[in-house]
Amino acid sequence: MLNKSFYNFLFLLLFTHRSKHIAIFIISTLLVFILTSVMFISNSISKDILATINSQPDFIVQKMKAGQVVDIDISMVEKIESVLGVSNVTTRVYGKYYFKPLKQSFTIVGVDFFEEQNSKTLLSLTKKLNMEKFLEKEYMIIGSGVKKLFDKYKYFKSYIFTTPLNESLEIEIYDSLDDTTSLLSNDMIIMPKELAKIILGVGEYKATDIALNVPNDLERPNAKVELILKEDNLRVISKDEIKSYYLNLFSYKTGIFLILYIVSIITFLLVLYQRYSMINSSDKKEIAILKAVGWSIKDILKLKVFENFLVAFFSFSFGVILAFLYIFIAKAPFLINIFLGYSNLEISYELTPYISIGSIITLFIFYIVPFLCVVLFPVWKIATIDVIKSIK
Repeated sequence: MLNKSFYNFLFLLLFTHRSKHIAIFIISTLLVFILTSVMFISNSISKDILATINSQPDFIVQKMKAGQVVDIDISMVEKIESVLGVSNVTTRVYGKYYFKPLKQSFTIVGVDFFEEQNSKTLLSLTKKLNMEKFLEKEYMIIGSGVKKLFDKYKYFKSYIFTTPLNESLEIEIYDSLDDTTSLLSNDMIIMPKELAKIILGVGEYKATDIALNVPNDLERPNAKVELILKEDNLRVISKDEIKSYYLNLFSYKTGIFLILYIVSIITFLLVLYQRYSMINSSDKKEIAILKAVGWSIKDILKLKVFENFLVAFFSFSFGVILAFLYIFIAKAPFLINIFLGYSNLEISYELTPYISIGSIITLFIFYIVPFLCVVLFPVWKIATIDVIKSIK
């Protein structure tokens, strides 16, 4: 019965019941917006973080003392290189520097630009660097969050660091990194490794940790065991462990929102069912008249399916569009801080649009099916009773 008259009557019903549909449309849109926003931001950040982790060294070796990470001797490099399958062994220097005016910290990363970098991501951050000019004097490169902070406190050209020996060291700002890399570099200050050692108080023959690669996947478990046995109090962290930590973290945060969403959607469906179960006399008369003019129960249900499907479809679509604009255009104010945290500098991070069509379709199915079921069951009950009784 999908003819012109059917569609005319369908849109007439939508217009007649607009006050009822508008309330359902607003609530449905809000629920879809919240869940889709969480899905978008979780997928986007997870994708960027995993891409960053994949570019990191396969293993990081740290020295532990009394449960705390301490500086490691550079002499460990030779011992690590003797392990079968190990390559690209590099010492790393990094640490936190406390910024007194704001009572927060920067991450200082020391880089030796003459050695092969152990992080492809760090190399990509500095690939546009003019090496000759950068190495002419003591320069540093700062992240976007650090730049905003320095600008606020009038450190436009340089900043004076205080070393652990209470000495002042002024370093000029060479360049800043843009917002596209801020997930990794927002609070980062990149400088030559020897300069970073002075500011962080790392000894001349010491390093923060040692990074290395094991190209053969099958050799990694054995290599990790051999590295741990090289010396007491060594901790070896694999790239897979770091990846697992971040995946569990984002799954946990997404799970909290998912639980809240399930509670909200169940509550909404119960209210919706109650609303449609209390069909008033005009609704009953409408169904009775349709039966009186020859409409079958199947035709009536089909009409109600189309009517409510359009409401659900447009509310879902509108909720997804709003979520996309909120996450990728407005940069997810408030919500991004829940996922990235409030612990350090305010981040201005450009989220990479990443949308899983499969997830959208799955979400739509799990949204539309319960929605139509709670609406159609009361209609079916009324449509199956006697016409005369319905009119009365």
